[in-house]
Amino acid sequence: MATWSTRGLRGSTLEDMINRTNEKYREKGLALAYFDQKSTVDYIGAVQGVPVCFDAKECATDTFSLQNIHEHQVEFMLDFEKQRGVAFFLIYYTKRDMMYYLRIDDLKVFWDRAKEGGRKSFRLDELDPEYVIPKKRGVMVPYLEMIQKDLDLKDEED
Repeated sequence: MATWSTRGLRGSTLEDMINRTNEKYREKGLALAYFDQKSTVDYIGAVQGVPVCFDAKECATDTFSLQNIHEHQVEFMLDFEKQRGVAFFLIYYTKRDMMYYLRIDDLKVFWDRAKEGGRKSFRLDELDPEYVIPKKRGVMVPYLEMIQKDLDLKDEED
């Protein structure tokens, strides 16, 4: 009997929901993003002319291990933002059926903490509740509003 590991399929539910969302956004002319398993991040595209890149992650508990993110991804995303793009993670907390938009700048705080010998994870209660993605009819992962919120924050910081 053949055995298989679910490790390679982690994130596939979330990625399927995002792919369906991206199809709707493309059909409406709102965004263009595509999935590329070989790239540095899962998705690279544009939203209303703004370059975006993001990665999809699933988490079964309220604690997200930073081992699920690779250093080359973080470096790529930080460089992507230096070029005026928007980089983020979409995290699906499966136990809670909750989607979260994690800005790369917010992830970097946890990343740096881990590199300095601190926790190698972050808890859900450490995250800004403003970036919980609200459920919306007709769109499985409605992340466009969060990108706008992210852009607004970047404008305030400039």
